[in-house]
Amino acid sequence: MRSPNSSQLIRRAIYFVILASLAVVSLFFTFKGLSSPRAMEQAQIGREIARGNGYTTKVIRPAALAQIKEAHGEYPVIKELQDTYHAPLNPYVYAVALKITAAGDNKRWRMPENANIYQLDRVIAATCVIFFLISIGINYILILKIFDSTIATVTATLMIFCELMWKLSQSGLPQMLMLMLFSAALLFVWRAVENSEENKSTLRPLIISGIFMCLLVLTHWITLWIYIGYVIFCALYFKPRGIIAGALIGMLAIFVIPVVYLLYISPTGSAFGTAYYAIHNGLGYSEDSIMRSLTPDIQELGLQGLLMNILRSTLLQISDLQQNFGSILIAPLFFIALLHPFKRASLASFRWMILIMWVCAGIGMSIYGIRSGAQDPNQIHILFAPIMSAYGLAMVSILWARLNIPHSLYSLRNAHLFIIVAISAGPMLLAIPQDLKRGIQMEGYGGAPQWPPYFPKVFNLTLADNTSPQEIVISDTPWAVAWYADRISAWLPTDLKQIRALEKIANEQQTPVNGIVITPYSYNSQRILATGAPGTAYGDLYPLVYGAWGYNAQAPNLIDIHSKFKDLSARYPHKQPLLGPGHIMYYSRRAAVNTQD
Repeated sequence: MRSPNSSQLIRRAIYFVILASLAVVSLFFTFKGLSSPRAMEQAQIGREIARGNGYTTKVIRPAALAQIKEAHGEYPVIKELQDTYHAPLNPYVYAVALKITAAGDNKRWRMPENANIYQLDRVIAATCVIFFLISIGINYILILKIFDSTIATVTATLMIFCELMWKLSQSGLPQMLMLMLFSAALLFVWRAVENSEENKSTLRPLIISGIFMCLLVLTHWITLWIYIGYVIFCALYFKPRGIIAGALIGMLAIFVIPVVYLLYISPTGSAFGTAYYAIHNGLGYSEDSIMRSLTPDIQELGLQGLLMNILRSTLLQISDLQQNFGSILIAPLFFIALLHPFKRASLASFRWMILIMWVCAGIGMSIYGIRSGAQDPNQIHILFAPIMSAYGLAMVSILWARLNIPHSLYSLRNAHLFIIVAISAGPMLLAIPQDLKRGIQMEGYGGAPQWPPYFPKVFNLTLADNTSPQEIVISDTPWAVAWYADRISAWLPTDLKQIRALEKIANEQQTPVNGIVITPYSYNSQRILATGAPGTAYGDLYPLVYGAWGYNAQAPNLIDIHSKFKDLSARYPHKQPLLGPGHIMYYSRRAAVNTQD
């Protein structure tokens, strides 16, 4: 193997400088804090693990309480509530990072008065960025083995300037860990395909790839659909077929069954845990509404139009495919590459595995739904973007070569690659100067948080100062309260009766409800037309949800004058904003102090 020459070393140095620069910009200049509710939930679970409290959560889903009560005949101890929703690997990874940074020390990580960004958000985002950078390296090695250094370099460049991948890193979602594990699995599957072509043993690389695939499943349960496609391909391609497929299924069982029993079956009696209700996101009205209910089983799935719902979701995924691939121009051309008769059998076969896994993943996403666009927690198209881009680049390069460009225009031999990179990377490159300027300006104000709906300082300081660890805060954003304020937070139930029932449960366990926090998450402009409608997310609680607006208008508080809410108003007599003139309302049993102006 030849050692790199000086020009190669210079190019690599430039790449590392670009990567380091973009990482610094992402974490310190354009970073606004975590943006995903699921990311905040997993982060606070990781913090509890780092403290030695086990796989417990401070986010109380009423549906989880109901599910555990049905299984054991009584409600669980809220202070020690085990999470029964998330896949475990990512919270444990976060636990390592949070343990290293001593995140369990509240005083150490208390936000300064002049800061608007929670520093532990950066710890979580930095962890994701590290996985992203490792993923770039793994994909470079993989594509270098499959194609050549040119396609590998261009694919790595497309990843470096993929705005969606950086945003997912900043969000705190596990997608970058998933990308790393998936890319590593593909690397060893490719080695197995090559070994099969050369009549060598495929067992070792397949076992290693299977381990990475199992870890992928433990990172996000929706990737089980990818594993199904992986097993299908291995069963059809590798010999002995039955033994290979059986071994991979057995490996998954070894990894998953103990986890499922300990995390789901033991507390809830269900192999799917509270994650079962996530299917309502795709086939029902809303997953959030189910999770907020103490009677989740009375909600029906839309099974009558099951096939139509799946078909509709599939078509929407296809129409948004370019966006879900991170706006990488070349990635969708993978499907054109399926029509090309590649001379190398391994190269031709490997693409069918990618297709089978992608189709299975698409079925899973159609069933469970992608309602938040490209940054939805269930969005796993992005995992396929690098390898699909490589095949697309190979296809375009083959067609470009057939143009027979004359030697006098030899400088245009790679023009197609520059055009592809320029179009794909252009939006991010053009936005960086303005984003950097804005980030530097906002740094003087303590940074620009993810507002609305999250303003970490009011949770970390004001709310934490006016509550105790033994009290519960009901909120429409319990993940934010649990992560930033480090307080137990129950998701706002669906109606007054269930709020009362939740208070009773809390009082019986000597963890009384201190107050109710309402943020723009529930009353922002996107929800205003639906909020008051019967049967919608906050329909029965609109006087409570609109309290901030009434406060802004200096009108009587709606829960004081609405006949059904007078009892609630009497139980929570102190109604005041935590931020500005009513942006985050706090209905408390005791007056809050130090509200933010």
